[in-house]
Amino acid sequence: GEDPGEAVRGALARDDPPRILGVCGGDGTVAAVAHEARAAGVPLVVLPGGTFNHFARTAGVASVDLAVDALQRGEGVRADVAELAFGDEAPITVLNTASVGIYPDFVVERERLEPRWGKWLGGVIAATRVLRRSDPVTIVVAGRRARVWTLFVGVGPNDPGTPAPLQRRRLDGGVLDVRMLHAGSRARAAASLAFGRRTSALLRSVRLLPRRIESYTTRSLEVVVHPRRGQPPGFAHDGEVAVDEAAEASARDPRLGYRTRLQVVPAALDVYRPATSP
Repeated sequence: GEDPGEAVRGALARDDPPRILGVCGGDGTVAAVAHEARAAGVPLVVLPGGTFNHFARTAGVASVDLAVDALQRGEGVRADVAELAFGDEAPITVLNTASVGIYPDFVVERERLEPRWGKWLGGVIAATRVLRRSDPVTIVVAGRRARVWTLFVGVGPNDPGTPAPLQRRRLDGGVLDVRMLHAGSRARAAASLAFGRRTSALLRSVRLLPRRIESYTTRSLEVVVHPRRGQPPGFAHDGEVAVDEAAEASARDPRLGYRTRLQVVPAALDVYRPATSP
């Protein structure tokens, strides 16, 4: 029940602090420990222990054995990360993606249903409810106003044509991959919950994946998120949804919403990785 960041900071504050940080968990837990590893200037070993393990797979450690082998041989790489800041608060580390819109709605609803239905069935029910009830979000990106189902910002270049770049293709690249699924029919909002190339191809074949996907790369991005139904929408990062941070950032002027800043930081994290990984 401990907060991963607090546990790691306690260990680092000891008289004999660790020279390596290890983490076993999903993307949200890995990102929290990666943030502390960066602050302490120590390398990170990732043991996949979550549902999707997006970052671990990109790092070539799809199993615990592969991660331990890389650690024992001292094999690693410097990985790009992104920094996400709400308002004037200090930035947090993002390893895979940050987003606002229908995907954070889905994560919040899935987590509410998960204790009763489990993650997978809860996810199916959550997707059905969100697609029926959620509304588009109004944002201002780089000074330009847009009404979108989702805004996804991936760390590093990703596969083209999909609205949700959840899986990094590489650990370097030096860019943020921005995807905006502009608001259209509610049925087409299903595209933003299409995880993976096969699902996206299926949606394209039945004309559910719209052509209203805007994509480009950049090194930094400022996003202003306007209230929806009087409340600030949550902002997801690595499978976690920042609800309180969004509310606090919008407290100064709830009518205008809140501001976020994202920036890629090249070669910011030392992570163990098998030398034979692509």
